Amino acid sequence: MRTHLSTCMALTFCLLISGCAFIPFSGGKLDGTITPIPDSWSGIAAVDIIQIETNPSEPYSVKLWITVMDNVPYIHAGANLATWVEHLQVNSELRLENAGKLYELKAERVTSAEEFKRLGEIYNAKYGNYPRNPNIKEAYLFRLLPR
Repeated sequence: MRTHLSTCMALTFCLLISGCAFIPFSGGKLDGTITPIPDSWSGIAAVDIIQIETNPSEPYSVKLWITVMDNVPYIHAGANLATWVEHLQVNSELRLENAGKLYELKAERVTSAEEFKRLGEIYNAKYGNYPRNPNIKEAYLFRLLPR
């Protein structure tokens, strides 16, 4: 009976995660074609989830929500000092992947409360909620720029 219950629980978990587009598990090196930076990030603005790769010496990738403001993409970790944030603090280079295209970028931490507030409005319009931690001194928000 116990084995049957364990099997059912494992199967239920697999079914649940297979239907989810956003599963925050990390991976390694991203596959795709290196693509020139677009003139407009509107295509990226329209998608909910992208992947980034940090730490070029030992690639680490993760799925994230993304917002675009003034034709600049932004990624946000809230107050969570995630592994990818730690990597960006050491080396700001990252690769962003969407639809098989890889964009080579650098991350720059946002420290302006006004910029964070403006981005929060865009974030709310897109995802239906504001960033959890509105304190820019505690939050990890990055604008993504060409290298």
